[in-house]
Amino acid sequence: MSEPQFLTTPQGRRIAYHQSAGEGPTVMFCHGLRSDMEGTKALYLEEWARAQCRAFIRFDCSGHGKSSGAFEEGCIGDWAEDAAAVMTGLVDGKVVLVGSSMGGWLSLLMARDLSERLAGLVTIAAAPDFTEDGFWAEFSEAQRAEVMEAGQVSLPSDYGDPLIVTRRIIEDGRERLVLRSPLPLPFPTRFLQGTADADVDPSVALRLLDHATGDDIRLTLVKGADHRFSEPDELSLIVTAVEEVLAGGAE
Repeated sequence: MSEPQFLTTPQGRRIAYHQSAGEGPTVMFCHGLRSDMEGTKALYLEEWARAQCRAFIRFDCSGHGKSSGAFEEGCIGDWAEDAAAVMTGLVDGKVVLVGSSMGGWLSLLMARDLSERLAGLVTIAAAPDFTEDGFWAEFSEAQRAEVMEAGQVSLPSDYGDPLIVTRRIIEDGRERLVLRSPLPLPFPTRFLQGTADADVDPSVALRLLDHATGDDIRLTLVKGADHRFSEPDELSLIVTAVEEVLAGGAE
């Protein structure tokens, strides 16, 4: 595996990335919470892009993977800034964003704030507003008090070490919510969601579909697929969605 390159964002964070040249629009992958750009979906998309001579970029948000910073110091706003810095600083022309879980929320923020740069959007188990509708909504009164008074709370995780949820990520998340105000998506958009997802309930995908506005938005529910969405058939569905978006954006 080749070593990543690094971009210093306007905020001074050092972001690791891999970029391959090819035909545009560039496909840009945004990973999930406590994941990174070395995941199955990111590498599968990169291999597909290389075979198609398609421009592609993947990166690690700050506090993730090989980028600078500690996870516990970050928040949605920081990671959205990282994604925007990659898109505006490293990519010429239009972009098709592919966002997984938290990366889906970041992609929706960029779709809202940098709409003119997007040729299309694909999300996989998108988790918009999860700091409020997931963490905060599901906290007990004791956990809410702990995160506000002590500054953080520790949650068990199925993905390794306990998940530290900070007061900063909760409060910052409230400034980045996308399901409480208009969300126009004026480009081909595909939402992918597994029905057996234990981390993002399928109702979130249905809420997103109902809330977003646009002329070419589709949701695909995959019976039995879990949050990882990384089985061979599921990976093929991601590529199909990207190809549909690219074809629609070229019209």
